[in-house]
Amino acid sequence: MTTTDQDQRTEETIFTWGAPPLKFGPGAVDEIGFEMTQYQAERVLILTDANVHAGGIPQRIVDSLSRYGIRGEIFDGVHVEPTDESMDKAAGYARAQGPWDGFIAVGGGSSIDTAKAVNLLTTDGGELMDYINKPIGQAKAPKGQLKPLIAVPTTAGTGSESTAMCVLDVLSMKVKTGISHWRLRPTLAVVDPLLSLSCPPEVSAAAGMDIVCHALESYTARWYETFDRKKAEERVTYCGSNPISDLWCERAMTLLAQSFRTAVHQGDDVEARSNMMLAATFAGMGFGNSGVHIPHANAYPIAGMVKDFRPSGYPQDEPMVPHGMSVSLTAPEAFRFTFEAAPERHLRAASLLGPDTEKADDPREQLPRVLVDLMRDIGIPNGIGAVGYGEADVPELVPGTMKQQRLLATSPRPVTEDDVAGILTRSVENW
Repeated sequence: MTTTDQDQRTEETIFTWGAPPLKFGPGAVDEIGFEMTQYQAERVLILTDANVHAGGIPQRIVDSLSRYGIRGEIFDGVHVEPTDESMDKAAGYARAQGPWDGFIAVGGGSSIDTAKAVNLLTTDGGELMDYINKPIGQAKAPKGQLKPLIAVPTTAGTGSESTAMCVLDVLSMKVKTGISHWRLRPTLAVVDPLLSLSCPPEVSAAAGMDIVCHALESYTARWYETFDRKKAEERVTYCGSNPISDLWCERAMTLLAQSFRTAVHQGDDVEARSNMMLAATFAGMGFGNSGVHIPHANAYPIAGMVKDFRPSGYPQDEPMVPHGMSVSLTAPEAFRFTFEAAPERHLRAASLLGPDTEKADDPREQLPRVLVDLMRDIGIPNGIGAVGYGEADVPELVPGTMKQQRLLATSPRPVTEDDVAGILTRSVENW
C-alpha cells in the first residue's frame, strides 16, 4: 500500500495500547520507598480514605519512604465514590500544603482516581471542568507531564492502577462522568494481594463485578478497525477492542472463573485474593485501552441519582450504589442487546467466565445466564429495582446514560435513547 493509498482510507488502521510498569506480590507495598527514589522525590503526598488509613497501610508506606530519606505525608479525606466536591477538596489540600515531588494513592478506585485528579490539578492547573469529558466538561488535554504517581490498590476492582482515566460524580448534575487522558496513567502500579484480605465480602462482590464488566465490555467492544480514521492528534484513550486488550481480558475472565466466588465466600484465601488482584489489573490493561460501553454508561446515572440505598459493607452515612454494583445491574440485559453484533465473542466470554454453566437453548442467553448465576451466588442485588429504581424512574435515568457518549461510542451496536430505556426497564429485575 502506498502512502497516498493509506492517507485516503476512511477506516481506522491503528490501535494504541499502554499500561504502567507493575510490581506484584505479597510484601510489594514495603518496597515503595525504594521505588520513589527512582524519581528523585523528597516530599510525597499519600492519598487515602479514613478506613484504609485506620488499617495502617499508609503508615507502612510512610515508614518505607523514610528509610530512603523521603518525607511522606498522609491525606485521608478521600471520599468513597468521589465527587467533584471531594476531589476539589483534596486538590485544595494538596495545593495549600505543597509543593510535592510525587503522589501515592492507597485504597480502592476512589483513592486512585482522586490522586489522578489531584496530580492533574496541582501540576497542570485549571479546574476539574476543564478536563472532564465532553459534553459535560471541556475535555482539555494536560499541557505537560504530570508528577510521579504510584498506585496501590487495596481492593480487587476498578483496575484504576492500570488505566488513564478517573471517575467522579458531578453533584450539581447528579451524574457520574470522568477524565480520560494517557498522562493520567500511574507511573507505577504496586499490587500487594495481602492488602485485600480484610476487604468485606459485600465490597469484594461489588468490586469484583467491576472486573467482570471491564473484561466483558472491553472484549465485546467495537473492533478498532471499524472506527473512522483519526489524525494523530485526535486519538483517544479508548480505541476499541484490539488484539492486545483481548489477551488481557481473556486472562482476567479465566482468573475470575477460578477465584471470584472463593474470594467472596472465603476472604482469607490468599490464592483467590491474589488471582482477583491480578484479574483487576489485567482487566484494567484491557479496558483501559479498548474501552467499556453500555453497562458502564448505565451505571453512571444509577449511581449518580441514588435515592436511599445503603449497601451493607460500605459506609452508612449517606446513600450510595457502589460503582461495581451499579455497573453489573444492567449487564445481563446489555449483553443480550449487543449479542447480535459479535455472537462469537459473547459465547467465548461466557465459556471463559462460566465454563461449567449449563448451555442455554438460545445462544443469546448464554452470557446473561453466566452473569445471573454469578451475581446470585455472591449477593448482588436483583436489578435496579433492588437499589431503589422502578420503571417510572427510567425516563430520568436515560439522559444520564446518553451523556456518556465516550463510552457508548465503543458499543458494538449503535445505542439510541429507546434502546437504553428498554435495557433499563428490563433490568428492574434480573431473575
